[in-house]
Amino acid sequence: MTLTATYRLGTRLFWQDRALLLGSVATPAMIAIGLPLLMRHVRADGAAAATTLFHGTLAIVLSITAFMNVAVALSARRDQLVLKRLRATTLTDDRILAGQIAATATQTVAVVVACAVAVHLTAGVPYPANPLLFGAMVIAGSVVLATLGAAYTAAIPRAELAGAACMPVFLLSGIAAGAMGPIREALPSWTGTLLDLLPTTAVVDAVRTGEVARPALLLAVWGVAGVVAIRLWFRWEPRRS
Repeated sequence: MTLTATYRLGTRLFWQDRALLLGSVATPAMIAIGLPLLMRHVRADGAAAATTLFHGTLAIVLSITAFMNVAVALSARRDQLVLKRLRATTLTDDRILAGQIAATATQTVAVVVACAVAVHLTAGVPYPANPLLFGAMVIAGSVVLATLGAAYTAAIPRAELAGAACMPVFLLSGIAAGAMGPIREALPSWTGTLLDLLPTTAVVDAVRTGEVARPALLLAVWGVAGVVAIRLWFRWEPRRS
C-alpha cells in the first residue's frame, strides 16, 4: 500500500460514515452558511456584517471538519484495532497518518469552498479579494488543524469520548474569531492575546486583513508542534485497563 492508498481509504471511510458526515460536514456547513444569511437580513449593514461573520465561521469549520473529524476518526480506528492492523502491513507509520491527515484536509477545503459559494449566492458575501491567499491559508490551516487533531488523540482515553473532548477546541476557536458573538469583548484583555495565538485565528486574520507573515509563522509553529506531539505521544493501540 502507498500513501495514495491510505488517502483513498481515509476518504472512503469518511464518506461512508453517516454520523461523521452529519457532525463534521453538515453541522459546520449549516453554521457557516446560516449565520451569515441570518445576519444579512437582521443588520442594516447586512452584507458587510455577513462577510465578517462568515470569515469568523471559518474557525468553526476548521475546528470541526479538520481537527474534530480526524481526532474522532483516529480514536475510533485505534480502539477498533484498525491502526494496529495497518501497521502490520508494508505501510510506514508516517504514511498511515499522512494519508488520514491529507484526506481530512481535502474534505475541509471542499467544505470551505462550498460554503464560500453558498454565502455569496444567498447572503451577498463577496468572493475573496485575493483568492490565492484565501486558498493558501485555508489549505495550510486545514493541514495544521488535522495534524493537531491527530496529536490530540493521545489525550482522548476512549473513542466514545472523542467528540466531547474536542468541544473546548471548538468553543475557543469560535470565540476567538468572533463567530459566537461579542463574547471575546467581555473577557479580560490578556485572554485576547492568547486567543490570537490559535491556528484558527491565524487563518481568519489572514483572510480578513490580507496579512501573511504573522499568520503563516503561527501556522508553521503549530504544525511543527503537532508533528512533534505525534512523534512523542501518539498511541496506536487502546490503553490497557
